[in-house]
Amino acid sequence: MRLEWRVRAAEAADEIGWRRLWKGYCDFYEVTIAQDVTDDLWRRIVDGRAGIHAVVAESVSREKEPQLIGFGNYVLHPYTWGRGLMCYLEDLLVAEHCRRAGVGRALIEALIQKAHQNDWARVYWHTHESNAVARSMYDKVTLSDSFVRYVIHTR
Repeated sequence: MRLEWRVRAAEAADEIGWRRLWKGYCDFYEVTIAQDVTDDLWRRIVDGRAGIHAVVAESVSREKEPQLIGFGNYVLHPYTWGRGLMCYLEDLLVAEHCRRAGVGRALIEALIQKAHQNDWARVYWHTHESNAVARSMYDKVTLSDSFVRYVIHTR
């Protein structure tokens, strides 16, 4: 059976499916996010005024109820080299059983389309250097640039 899906903006009714995928994302990166932080993140995504948003991929089938199979949490922010906004794709996950079917790329392409429609200056993201599966897909979307990230954790 061929996997069919659609990509759309996250809605309040997506909470259970998003949380299931979010847990998988946190497990993949071996991080524990406090429940109240996750609760707040979901509230900010649904509210939309905090600059944090999400697109979701939802399976579509006549035989089964729609189910979330992927998400992309993103942050819109101003930047110093121009006017307007840019889009930072902070978190991207596709359910394991749906990987390599084009879902991740479709989520990114949905953000690129939003960028064109809304005149965002760029869409950008990063991933761990060991994330070979994701990187192989990202390399088909665009090449990585020459910037190196430095991080200081303050809490």
